[in-house]
Amino acid sequence: MHRPFLIAGFVTLAGAVGAAAQQPPLPSPAVEHRPTIILPQHHDVTPPLRDMPIIPPGLEREESPHAPLPVRGGPKTSPGPQDGALQTDPPGRHAIVGANGFEGIGNNDGVLPPDTNGDVGLNNYIQWVNLSFAIFDKAGRPLMGPMSGRTLWQTFGGPCATRNDGDPIVLYDEAAGRWFMSQFALPNYPRGPFYQCIAVSRTSDPTGAWALYSYTFSKMNDYPKFGVWSDGYYMSINQFSSTGAWAGEGVAAFNRAKMIAADPTAEMVYFDMASNASLGGMLPADIDGATPPPSNAPEPYIQFDDSPTELQLWQFHVDWNNTAASTFTRKALLPTSSFNSNMCNGSRNCIPQPGTTVKIDAIADRMMYRLQYRNFGDHESLVTNHTVNVGSNRGGVRWYEIRNPSSTPTLYQQGTLAPTSDTLNRWMGSVAMDKDGNLGVGYSVSSSTTYPSIRFSGRLASDTTLNTLTVTESDLQAGTGYQSHSSGRWGDYSMLAVDPSDGCTFWYTTEYYTSGATSAGWRTNIGSFRLGNCGSAATVPNDPSALTVNATSSSTIHLTWADNSSDETGFQIERCAGASCSSFANLTTTAAGATTFDDTGLTASSSYSYRVRAINAAGASGYSNTASATTDSAPVENDVWVSALAGVSATSRNGWTATATVTVDVTSGSRSGITVTGTWTAGGGTKTCTTDASGTCQITSSQLSKKSTSTTLTITGLAGSGLTYTPSQNFKGAITVTR
Repeated sequence: MHRPFLIAGFVTLAGAVGAAAQQPPLPSPAVEHRPTIILPQHHDVTPPLRDMPIIPPGLEREESPHAPLPVRGGPKTSPGPQDGALQTDPPGRHAIVGANGFEGIGNNDGVLPPDTNGDVGLNNYIQWVNLSFAIFDKAGRPLMGPMSGRTLWQTFGGPCATRNDGDPIVLYDEAAGRWFMSQFALPNYPRGPFYQCIAVSRTSDPTGAWALYSYTFSKMNDYPKFGVWSDGYYMSINQFSSTGAWAGEGVAAFNRAKMIAADPTAEMVYFDMASNASLGGMLPADIDGATPPPSNAPEPYIQFDDSPTELQLWQFHVDWNNTAASTFTRKALLPTSSFNSNMCNGSRNCIPQPGTTVKIDAIADRMMYRLQYRNFGDHESLVTNHTVNVGSNRGGVRWYEIRNPSSTPTLYQQGTLAPTSDTLNRWMGSVAMDKDGNLGVGYSVSSSTTYPSIRFSGRLASDTTLNTLTVTESDLQAGTGYQSHSSGRWGDYSMLAVDPSDGCTFWYTTEYYTSGATSAGWRTNIGSFRLGNCGSAATVPNDPSALTVNATSSSTIHLTWADNSSDETGFQIERCAGASCSSFANLTTTAAGATTFDDTGLTASSSYSYRVRAINAAGASGYSNTASATTDSAPVENDVWVSALAGVSATSRNGWTATATVTVDVTSGSRSGITVTGTWTAGGGTKTCTTDASGTCQITSSQLSKKSTSTTLTITGLAGSGLTYTPSQNFKGAITVTR
């Protein structure tokens, strides 16, 4: 429902309409509370993604967002009920263990909001925002991308290949060692048919081949959210009619076993729940951890109601041998402490920011992603959250832990993080538990004096007092700017994941702004942190020893060490910039028994420190000694090129102005201080700008005549000390801005 909409640019829709006209007829509408079985509209298997052409990010087709969900339980009146689970004291009993982070994808596509999400596997992190994704190693080095979401479906044909409509989700299926990615395609918006595009990797390597599927819906399948379960991939959607009217909750299950096998008959079991007016904004559960749910346990779904304040727990049971016997039924109503979900009467302009009168979206009408599931053996836990009004339209994060959803569901604990010692809004949260039961919470903060920033807190499993976060609130990324775009669109969702390689490291991604950013110049951060002494109770493998490191070139350092363990499942390589430092970040995980590693892509004449960690199946670890080395001197010349271009326009009484945001990249070294030269048509002239630390700067045209409807900027040169401009490497060397 909160779909991206274009900030600037235009495209032709002829190709998408032509593809849609060839689609088969839609299945008959579902009978409510009875399943409809839908086979894939199309299926294919890709070549390895690493061998496919990358479709670069760029301005996409325009979309119009729908209205927010109807407020369940009737309209609220200010101030609403007092929050019955308010945590008034700031969390601070436990210090943080350590936090790291790296820059994620920025607004390469000129859209709001980013719909930021990502997940972590054994060796990789994949982030997907509107409307592009990237594959990183765990040190933050991009292996592929950013690239258009269409890259994955480019060989597929049909709307999934021709459209890039967003609302993306990426998940790591830990039990199968596979990646799951999905977004919708709306070639005929606001009329159907509508499509859900799904990709499942053929191995644990996301740069390898993928099995592709598409499924059709007669109602708009908005705001799709997914969860991995033992027997299926489960989805919730907020449905809308062709007039934009609310059309009820929809839920669906996809045959996971067949998708993993790339079987073209992988069916979807769909329930249209429109007749139940209390349903909307649901989340399906998503498994973390090595222990599966109890045998034949149905998939849990959760949503909140606010009159009375409660959680609805539903169960989706699919009989894959007789899909017509599948059911979607309510398991329990769980009363909660009182809360008020009415933030600014549903207005998207709600959360204040410094330096501007523009306010941003609270999205307090639905659960916030994810609904994480863990089986601890002696109990099961579901954790999730949503945004509430703690008074005077100040946002707080209401979080929950529900125990034993498969048997006797109980609301075990709940709390609202909104300390009275400050005036911050806390919202757009995501929560998860590590394998020891420590609870992590990531969220955004903002106020009239604090720029929108990314923070986290949590509580330890050993804490004896329930309903309270106890880990000191800390920044993952402090913002230094604000969003000035009047739409107010913000986030739509964020995601907190847990690293399957150790079961302890949390990974969180969401958006923020820097000073001087354009009105829609959002950036994203991918941060990681740990809580307590997660994993320390397990038997620790013997420490690796005799670690030595030697530079073999200006960009490579060679590591060797001694293997003293027999029970390790692999070695984690950790690196820190500098000859003496303590903030190590994970690079990669090698195979068991490995004793060498080459760290490549480094900066010339720079010092790096390393340590090697042996890990076992229990997640326990032992460290080697720390060793340092300095890379050789760099070659005199390095390549520099344009990696992204985005344009906007502004009209005044005397004419109009075009502005382009130019992003450059280099083979190695700094991206700052590079002089960018570009020439505008339509009388705009030749202009220059100088890049900042992120490799970005802006080139603005002169006042253009109202007689001209567009102007094109062509980059004619990039200049920096010791750099060589290579136009052939440009992702995009020109951009047209229309008035």
